[in-house]
Amino acid sequence: MSDKVLVLGIGNVLWADEGFGVRCIERLAESWSLPGNVTLLDGGTQGLYLLPFLEQADRMIVFDAVDYGLTPGTLKIVEGTDVPAFLGAKKMSLHQTGFQDVIATAQLMGYCPELLLLIGCQPEELEDYGGGLRDVVAAQVDPAIAVAIDRLRAWGLDPVPGISTTGDLTDPAIRRDAYESGRPSAAEVCRTGDARFFPKGA
Repeated sequence: MSDKVLVLGIGNVLWADEGFGVRCIERLAESWSLPGNVTLLDGGTQGLYLLPFLEQADRMIVFDAVDYGLTPGTLKIVEGTDVPAFLGAKKMSLHQTGFQDVIATAQLMGYCPELLLLIGCQPEELEDYGGGLRDVVAAQVDPAIAVAIDRLRAWGLDPVPGISTTGDLTDPAIRRDAYESGRPSAAEVCRTGDARFFPKGA
């Protein structure tokens, strides 16, 4: 297949399970060697800055944490015209509104990828600044990647175990292992807000 494929992870790694999509892209790059017409991208929370990548793609796979109202850790696959609706139905953060706008703008300008696949995971915890993925969500990273690999093969591509080298991933300092292992303990750092403003005795 000569079509250009964008495999995109979106989300904010600073807010626990919000980082699911980005962590999927990291893991995919570490474990699979993809054909040259496939671009792996950590889209973070970049919003409209992602438009040029959509313009260049014929097909797109998106990993994201999505509040479907399901049991935490549940994967749900959405395709085609349903993708923007699911990204905006129950927004968890500004990045989802932003990416919904990215797709809408790309459609309006006539260069949205023809085929869209959203691989979403129901988060367990978002209100934990500096936190990592919760276990039930982290356990879905590899199954989510397996869905993407199956779809790439169905599109006629041949991903093989290995490594994909790209400059479009998170800085090594905040990749999952470094980020989660370097986090101060709850005894050292308040994780629920600024302790200086809590009522006495709270």
